[in-house]
Amino acid sequence: MSLTEEMTALAKRARLASHRLTRLSTADKNKCLLAMADAIELNAPAIQEANARDMAGGAATGLATPMLDRLLLDEARIAGMAAGLRVVATLPDPVGRLLDERIRPNGLKLTKVATPIGVIVIIYESRPNVTADAAGLCFKSGNATILRGGKEAIHSNQSIAKVMVEAAAKVLPAFPADAIQVVPTTDRAAIPELLSLTSHVDLCIPRGGESLIRAVTECSHVPVIKHYKGVCHVYIDANANAAMA
Repeated sequence: MSLTEEMTALAKRARLASHRLTRLSTADKNKCLLAMADAIELNAPAIQEANARDMAGGAATGLATPMLDRLLLDEARIAGMAAGLRVVATLPDPVGRLLDERIRPNGLKLTKVATPIGVIVIIYESRPNVTADAAGLCFKSGNATILRGGKEAIHSNQSIAKVMVEAAAKVLPAFPADAIQVVPTTDRAAIPELLSLTSHVDLCIPRGGESLIRAVTECSHVPVIKHYKGVCHVYIDANANAAMA
């Protein structure tokens, strides 16, 4: 199977899953999210084993120390992923929310209601905990997600997604397994292939540095929610050592 065929099949499965997600109730989604959180904690050893493979690979290829730190999934970060999913479960369901309502002069009543986008591609770099965060938020909002993390984190990302899907399917047989998918290749050519599939992919959200955002924007045929420059500020106390800070 060519890369084009592989990405097309992946996106088609996500599209079918997105249709099935629209039938899930808020209670169904929250039950799945809580099960995912529990499963991530329960399967921490398996996730860390996959992460160890990524860490070893990163060290072997000379990945910089800050990048290795972002890649690491220790107990605190795994607990953070689980906690994040539990927080998402407590959030109001955006699906079906009334956004606007008006009566036309002819008496016609118009309402604007929030609905899922459909299939969202999330592209990010070396932090594997983004896998759980992004998948959880997309699922809560009724969207299927295709995750493409950094090549150095592929085993961690696949392990996290597998745990989440299996946990949801266990408590809700109607859960569509293809609602959360990780791109199974580290080939960079997969990104433009995926983002050319306008019939199956509705939106792309890249998360990372300026070069990643720009590359995704330039190759994408689907809408992109993006940023380029950071808007962060650092404030140093008057009594602090400026050089150290």
